[in-house]
Amino acid sequence: MTTNIVVIGMGYVGIPMSALLADVESFYVTGIQRRSKRSGWKIEYLNSGKNPFEGDEPGLDELIERVIKNGKFKVTDSYDQVNKADYILVDVQTPVDEKREPRYESLKDVSKLIAPKMKKGVTVIVESTVAPGTTDNIIRSILEEGSGMKRGEDFYLVFSFERVMPGKLLEYITDFPRVIGGGCEKANENAKFLYGKVVKKQLQVTDTLTAELTKCIENTYRDVNIAFANEMALVAEDFNRNIFEIINLINYRHDRMMHFPGSGVGGHCLTKDPWLLMYGLQTYTSKKFIDRVKLLPYGRELNDFMPEHMVELMEDALKEAKKHDNLKISLMGVAYKADCDDTRNTPTERIVDFLKNRYHSHNIEYIAHDPWVREKDYKETELTADFDAAVKNSDVLLFATNHKQYYSIDLDDLKEKMKKEPIIIDGRNIFDNKIINSKGFIYRKIGEGSKNNFI
Repeated sequence: MTTNIVVIGMGYVGIPMSALLADVESFYVTGIQRRSKRSGWKIEYLNSGKNPFEGDEPGLDELIERVIKNGKFKVTDSYDQVNKADYILVDVQTPVDEKREPRYESLKDVSKLIAPKMKKGVTVIVESTVAPGTTDNIIRSILEEGSGMKRGEDFYLVFSFERVMPGKLLEYITDFPRVIGGGCEKANENAKFLYGKVVKKQLQVTDTLTAELTKCIENTYRDVNIAFANEMALVAEDFNRNIFEIINLINYRHDRMMHFPGSGVGGHCLTKDPWLLMYGLQTYTSKKFIDRVKLLPYGRELNDFMPEHMVELMEDALKEAKKHDNLKISLMGVAYKADCDDTRNTPTERIVDFLKNRYHSHNIEYIAHDPWVREKDYKETELTADFDAAVKNSDVLLFATNHKQYYSIDLDDLKEKMKKEPIIIDGRNIFDNKIINSKGFIYRKIGEGSKNNFI
């Protein structure tokens, strides 16, 4: 029996999920993508069997090519296929605004568009992360009002969040447990049937609100732990010691897993999900303990500070080099994560913002280097994939991303290409202090004091 599936939103979640489902016998998938200036090109690109992601995504190229060739997957900007769908998966972005409140324009628009077209018995699955309480209080109302049907009787509504990460898009769908939060037993059964075809791990069933809380708390847990690592990095700098050595000593215990500090937290999830959790707490609860919730907002603020700290380290190094103006600053790495093309909330953008706000009349030339990111996805400065062009005659290299390429840099050659008194600011523990200082660089690293205290 044929199962027709519609997946709305051809991004880092929708594309791999669509491709995996389309590879299942008797599953046919239609992807829906809005023809926006930023992403509309993906429609024809995917329909030609090509993977639109530039980063290293094992298995995805071959999978997309196969399901397109077999006629199991197609992409359109039309919602005509919704009325035939047995399943509708919603994978649109749910960012937060300057007030740290969710922007649900896309989520609401999509819900309004699918509601009048839904057939009886359809299962709608929200995979986008939302504030706890959103599925029941917002999406359900839109779907019931627009369709004239009732959840749990005429259609089924499930919240089942994604856990994808650039570089492991397929693996994190197939090899991670899946949390399913349906509104009734039938909704959960339908979701288990669908995900059971592609997920190899356990399908964990709970209620909708618990599933929403699980997603937000899971990412907030990671964000707060990174914030702790960043705070301890600042402590280690004041003590003029290396936090990475300390973390390795701690993690040598089998029951410890301290996170690593860095130039900032980026991506679509960790930067917003803690605020979605706070919004849900403020909107859908009695707020009895809200004044006690302090780790979450502090962790967010500390992680947002780290790009500014990169600039502070640069300023300290510039004083040592006695450099003030007529500078070339090279931003090494634009993607928020190593070896991918995802620039969403990248720390590099915040670094550039801090630099441009502080330096108005210093005749500074900015250039960014990234082997994966396209120019259309980064507008802050000039961008090149040519490493030599980026570092030539540069005064400062700011390493915000730990692309593999950076670990094999010839430091002697690099020094020859840069100006005198070359400066490296290391936000990702790429280099060894002792080695890089011996090569004649002025070096600063997040989490390590600047004085030489080698044993």
